[in-house]
Amino acid sequence: METLSTSTALEQFIVKQRQQQDILLMSHTVLGYPSFHDNYRAVDALVQAGVELIELQFPFSEAIADGSILLNANHSAIQAGTTINDCFCFAAKITRQYWQARFVVTTYCNVVYQYGVEQFVQTVARSGIAGLIIPDLPPEEAETYVAACNYHGIATIFLCTPNSCPQRLQQIAKSTSGMIYCTARKGVTGHETQFSTQFNRYVESVRAFVQRPIGVGFGIQSQAAISQLKGQIDIAIIGTQAVKLYVEQGASALEGFMRDLRNGKAL
Repeated sequence: METLSTSTALEQFIVKQRQQQDILLMSHTVLGYPSFHDNYRAVDALVQAGVELIELQFPFSEAIADGSILLNANHSAIQAGTTINDCFCFAAKITRQYWQARFVVTTYCNVVYQYGVEQFVQTVARSGIAGLIIPDLPPEEAETYVAACNYHGIATIFLCTPNSCPQRLQQIAKSTSGMIYCTARKGVTGHETQFSTQFNRYVESVRAFVQRPIGVGFGIQSQAAISQLKGQIDIAIIGTQAVKLYVEQGASALEGFMRDLRNGKAL
């Protein structure tokens, strides 16, 4: 069993929070969509509802891991003129204000490499961000990126899928820190996932190789799904549903939805 030997600040936070909660919540906002003011209101709603971890997505035109809702959000943010520096400025402000939560940046390889890997990671660290998720970066091509993140204390959150073989999980285990992001199924974000005994075996296979907190995302949309995940994983990731709910119904609806998930109420 191979993992990074160090424990990042993000992992320490997750472990501490798990001592108080049977499952943690992680959610999402696409920066610049519909506006940075809306991002602020969405983050405030999530924090007030007790969400421990929040993804700040830096928009990219070819967000290949995202379904139609998040893809449209990325395109809209770019068309509105959102820049990476705008995103970093927002991140720096939001991490200072909402110290009780932890924030991670989600984006794609092209964004990081065009900015410059070392400069990007260094700016992430200066902005108070705890971790990075780059869905299209394979671990075998991530040596420079992982080294930069290790140096600056940033968690490198890699993804695995139900199709990840033992050799692949071993490779991911060497590179991931903070947590591992398990996609609940193949495909893209946005469609509701039905969990089964096959999913249970998937989580067991991940735990056999990765000694990090486990987050599960892609299609978690209800309390019923979270109830099924309790006792198996550490973090339930609710991304697309949160973005959709905010745009359609506003901050108060988003806060109520996430608060109900946190309190275990049936939806």
